Amino acid sequence: MIEVKSIDKPDERRDFPKGHLEVCNLTGLSFGVATFEPGWRWSESVKQIAGTDSCEVHHNGFVVQGRLRIRMDDGAEAEVGPGDAFVCTPGHDAWVVGEEQAVIYDFAGGADEYAKPKA
Repeated sequence: MIEVKSIDKPDERRDFPKGHLEVCNLTGLSFGVATFEPGWRWSESVKQIAGTDSCEVHHNGFVVQGRLRIRMDDGAEAEVGPGDAFVCTPGHDAWVVGEEQAVIYDFAGGADEYAKPKA
């Protein structure tokens, strides 16, 4: 089997304050392209939608542009920027650093749940 989709024609787009997520659903993978504007912060833009105190989605990410700061619930922090690949487990907050839009590719499969209201 081979399956191909273009992110130019995503299966779904989820808008939230200061950002959006475009999702392509493939067999065994939900691939997401997240676009976060300057001033975006998960705890301010997505927390109410998710209904959790911190982001509970696992991310395998790649930063295309911009910078993102991630703080885990245990206090550990890291900053990621263009060309960085990263893994971020559930239990974190994140925010855009600086005045450049951040664009993140998410390969974790967690895109199917990100910024979706809990049932």
